[in-house]
Amino acid sequence: MKTVHEWKATMRAALKEALRARNAPASAVLRETLAAIDNAEAPDMSVAPAPVGGGIAGSAGGLGSGEVSRLLLSPEAVEALIQRELQERRDAVELYTRLGKLEEARTLQAQVDVLLAL
Repeated sequence: MKTVHEWKATMRAALKEALRARNAPASAVLRETLAAIDNAEAPDMSVAPAPVGGGIAGSAGGLGSGEVSRLLLSPEAVEALIQRELQERRDAVELYTRLGKLEEARTLQAQVDVLLAL
């Protein structure tokens, strides 16, 4: 199983290649998946330091005291996130196909194929 760092590196390399090739569906799905991982790593703001009064409203006192570490995802969490992205697109492909929107279905299927190739 890939580590979180390996997943991100693989996706960033694939994104770079997709951008060079001007492959819009691949670029979109890779950007969206990387953003989903980044969002999942966002810290819980309930653990952020309380704001204090002073020169800047709502700031934390002291240099670096307002910093909150990002969450560390497990490889399993990243895999689950990617599977969720895949399932959303598969469901959309099915829906668009039923609605007769074949071009949209093809675009989403291309995105599914990109994620499966990772």
